[in-house]
Amino acid sequence: MKVTVNVECTPEEARTFLGLPDVQPLNDYMMSAMKDRMAQNVHSMQPEEMMKNWSSLGVTAQDQFFKLMQSAAQASMSSFGKTDKK
Repeated sequence: MKVTVNVECTPEEARTFLGLPDVQPLNDYMMSAMKDRMAQNVHSMQPEEMMKNWSSLGVTAQDQFFKLMQSAAQASMSSFGKTDKK
């Protein structure tokens, strides 16, 4: 036997029903603290340096992915013509 029950409720109602804690105040506090720290340190941030670091990570990851795909293709091509003989 299969029984399906659909319940319509808000996320807050579901958390309350399941006995889960309300983390909204903690989330609000953490976001406020992060904003304050960013505002205090924004003068020391150098956007050019950040973009240089981020873009180099993207290029490195792209190169590594390309090498991975290349080696996988080479491995599959080298075993493509071989058959198992028992």
